Amino acid sequence: MGQDFCNKVAFIFATLLRIATFAIVQAKKTATEGRSKPLNRMSMTRKETRSRLWMIMLGASMTLLAGCNDKADEPQPADENELITTVNLTFTEQGTTTSQTFLWQDKDGDGGQAPTRFDKITLKPNTPYDLTVELLDESKTPTENISDEVAEESDEHLFVFTTNPATLATYTYADKDANNLPIGLKGTLKTNAAAAGKLRVQLRHQAGTKDGTAGPGTSDVDLTFDLTVQ
Repeated sequence: MGQDFCNKVAFIFATLLRIATFAIVQAKKTATEGRSKPLNRMSMTRKETRSRLWMIMLGASMTLLAGCNDKADEPQPADENELITTVNLTFTEQGTTTSQTFLWQDKDGDGGQAPTRFDKITLKPNTPYDLTVELLDESKTPTENISDEVAEESDEHLFVFTTNPATLATYTYADKDANNLPIGLKGTLKTNAAAAGKLRVQLRHQAGTKDGTAGPGTSDVDLTFDLTVQ
């Protein structure tokens, strides 16, 4: 129930309480007077009916008000974006054990000081790389691995990798959630001919809205790395 609705219920409850109190007082007064005067049965019946109706309406409003109070006491679900201070991108050349890790780091979180590290990515041309993503929250002690949380809530998260120009490289997902939708903690990035451009990495938070596209939700991560293929 919305807060406005509950406020209206509270107002109605207060109004009905006043009216019901007045009706009870009038009913008692009528009963007292009835002992000394001849009773008008029809008048009494109407008054009793109105009094009962007021009591029924009062009871109904009390029930609604109690429901509002119960709802207000319930903890509200939180759907906050993750705090991420470090993003590690590890590229491992397929068929080898050669790997390179490039990172972005901003230990005080978004909106504070400028990032303390923002690597430029350099990869070989026409080469497929296994790409893994590690997310850390180093504002906590010990450091929290946000990648584990993303994996646990994979049906609410989606990494999106976009190169500019689009011909610079091609990304393919290697993991899926329980709904068979991509995640992006693991994948393959295949470079094309030598060139320079950008690699945008987004982590979309899509609680209840994930459909396999970048559109729904908000961004936990939105970084654009310089990418050189040479």
